[in-house]
Amino acid sequence: MAKQTPQLSWCVVKLGSDMNWWVIEVSDPVHWDVDGLSILDPRQVSHIMELCEPLREYGFDLDILEDAFFTFRVEKEVKDGQIKLQRIRDSILTSDEKLFALPDILAEDKGPYADLLTQMVKARVKLLNDTLDLEHPLTVDELEEVINERNNIDYSEGRNTHIFNEIISVLEFVPEGFEDEIDEARPAAKPVPTPADDIPEAEEEDLEKDETMRWGDEDDEEEKDEDDEDSDGDDEDEDDDDGEKKPSRKPSKPSKPSKPAPAKPSKPTPPKKKGK
Repeated sequence: MAKQTPQLSWCVVKLGSDMNWWVIEVSDPVHWDVDGLSILDPRQVSHIMELCEPLREYGFDLDILEDAFFTFRVEKEVKDGQIKLQRIRDSILTSDEKLFALPDILAEDKGPYADLLTQMVKARVKLLNDTLDLEHPLTVDELEEVINERNNIDYSEGRNTHIFNEIISVLEFVPEGFEDEIDEARPAAKPVPTPADDIPEAEEEDLEKDETMRWGDEDDEEEKDEDDEDSDGDDEDEDDDDGEKKPSRKPSKPSKPSKPAPAKPSKPTPPKKKGK
């Protein structure tokens, strides 16, 4: 079992060009060969546990994950991007820490990690046969054959198969031609965290609220000014019921007084003649 190897107390890992972590040194070189030895990082551990959850309905026991891995926490950076991990005894299922997980492959095909893959394959086959309308039910041997072929391709091309890729090839296996059907049947995957997701949701909502309020006030003021101008023009043209024009809200501009026209001189009136 994974808990019966006290010699393994630490390991040194490095991020490879494939963006996976690989072990380059261990505290117990007698029992461990670091050539091609891979390890799961915390995000990969979390993703695998999420994918294993639907398999519980088909007989998969999550406790198998507990037995199949040694757990480590980050201790310090050593050099050139290498990180030293310290082994701890926390549960991979319940720990609040972000843990690295090294598979227990000491017994090879009969060890806890090999048993984990076997149980995953069985549960995945049951899920696919229950979910998809297959002409012929999928068998465990058929799925294992597909997985082995993929590993052999990596080996023939000089690549080591990372345990994350090996596990995901089981948990996400779909028969050819049924990719769309299985996508519709399973729940939507959670988005991968991004730097933007680190912003607290409450602060983001407050920011949007403030911006909306500011823009809304400016729009209201502009609309109010336009309404006032329109209403002024309408008031000048509207007549009341008595036929009289309503006074405008705005006082009219006083007109410029015109100069009085010069008075024309009047002709003198001739005196009246007195009668005889």
